[in-house]
Amino acid sequence: MSNADILEPLELTAKLLELHAENDFKVRSYQNAVFSLDKTTADLATLSVPELAQLPGVGKSLAGKIDEIRRTGTLGELAELLARTPEGVLDMFRIKGIGPKKIRLIWLELGITDLNELLLACEKGDVAKLKGFGEKIQDTIARNLRFMQANTRKLRLDQAEAVAQPLYDELQKHFNPVEIVGDLRRKNEVVDTVQILVATHDPMAVQRVINALPFVQQEERASSPFVWRGTVADQAIPVEIRTATPAQFTGHLLLRSAAAAHLAKAGSGGTLMQAALAGPHDSEEAIYQRVGLPYVVPEMREGGGEFDWAAQHQPDELVTWEALKGILHNHSTYSDGKHTLEQMAKGCRDLGFEYLGMADHSQSATYAQGLHEDAVFKQQAEIDKLNAELKPFRIFKGIESDILGDGSLDYPEHVLKTFDYVVASVHSNLTMNEEKAMERLVRAIENPYTTILGHATGRLLLIREGYPIDHRKIIDACAANGIIIELNADPHRLDMDWRWIPYALEKEVMIALNPDAHSTGGYLNMHYGAAVARKGGLTTAMTFNALGRDEISAYFAKRRGR
Repeated sequence: MSNADILEPLELTAKLLELHAENDFKVRSYQNAVFSLDKTTADLATLSVPELAQLPGVGKSLAGKIDEIRRTGTLGELAELLARTPEGVLDMFRIKGIGPKKIRLIWLELGITDLNELLLACEKGDVAKLKGFGEKIQDTIARNLRFMQANTRKLRLDQAEAVAQPLYDELQKHFNPVEIVGDLRRKNEVVDTVQILVATHDPMAVQRVINALPFVQQEERASSPFVWRGTVADQAIPVEIRTATPAQFTGHLLLRSAAAAHLAKAGSGGTLMQAALAGPHDSEEAIYQRVGLPYVVPEMREGGGEFDWAAQHQPDELVTWEALKGILHNHSTYSDGKHTLEQMAKGCRDLGFEYLGMADHSQSATYAQGLHEDAVFKQQAEIDKLNAELKPFRIFKGIESDILGDGSLDYPEHVLKTFDYVVASVHSNLTMNEEKAMERLVRAIENPYTTILGHATGRLLLIREGYPIDHRKIIDACAANGIIIELNADPHRLDMDWRWIPYALEKEVMIALNPDAHSTGGYLNMHYGAAVARKGGLTTAMTFNALGRDEISAYFAKRRGR
């Protein structure tokens, strides 16, 4: 079992204990254990019970609970709590903005055990009347419920990849070629359907292979001899396994990897769709050539401005993982990261990068153990020491400074000027209207110590909409003040939205691909960032952290001296 597999039932037990108003001390013991264990680098599956008991925040009792999870996959206490909790009440934990205590009031005071009932109660104004709620919280609940409803049966890019990969691996054992297509091949940040294309003369053989897998469920009425439709395990997202003959495969690969508007594009030899169906083809490039259109990489086939981009650029100009020279938004154990500064630095170096930017949370982020002034200077001293040991690898002194409600950064000038760079981000008060949100962001952008605007909208994909902003004006402000915009590569965020990359490039605003890594494994999020950046046409030349160590160092020095 992974640490996450062990922590999930512990965390749910803590929430349900609080929901059912159990002993506060017991609730806190679970909460403290989850908080501490979420940061540990120890392998919880391999430690003995006495060793578990010695971990911070655990103790003898919780060590026994962890061992029970390892042995049985669950907790008896959790099973009992689940039996007392209506399924619809459990669903309420997915709503951003309310915790167990408020859910308890909704459940017991209003008798609501269903998300649809809850939305109706919000629309009638009943939720606002509950003690401690009010109109603002009611509106937030209703907005988040509508957002959840609109995104039912969808997955984030990383989740969809996890669904597709075992199917792909199994099909590859029996058929060739096999390709993941659809939303996943286009690297959409949200995936509606997992699609795989298989080359075969025997479509029913594909269905026999899939139906033999224990983790799939076919929807027979929706399937046909040429398309298997169903679901994987408990994931509600639709899965389609399509077949084509080997001669048809390349044409169908393009057809299943492009939006309808892209396929409708006409050149001198007809539309892309017509050409794809006319096969056989040696390659996808040959199909574009056949109709007199420039080749467009799969990520960009959305039916927007990709052909204009392709008329002026070559595919090899698009940013790639290999083009990146360093990583600039990362967290260590100084704030809420899992690995020490030294571990983060060596992990970054071992991946072949030239530099690491350490941007731990700032002092306002108490929930993330943000750095007070003394911790800032302590970390900077350690960075100096490590830079002497690890050269030519370089650690840059950064911070992810919270943008406060009035748009100011949360350190005084004598602290801000000690950093090589500052990532300015919003983490609180995410319910501002557009006017106030814009005033807040623009003031932060105009701060002379801001270097990078972090995760511009604060969105969490499929969970929380970003706060409302005028993207065009934000990009204009960044252009006027020499600010770099982050594309946060964490697949939960992928924020800024790739659809605004073309305008940023038009305004000559550089983009930084940052993983927001809280462990060395988090560096691999950069693959998601590069994928969606390519959708927006981001070139290596306009990617800030494609600059080398010395170029970045010179940039920071020049900006600090302005």
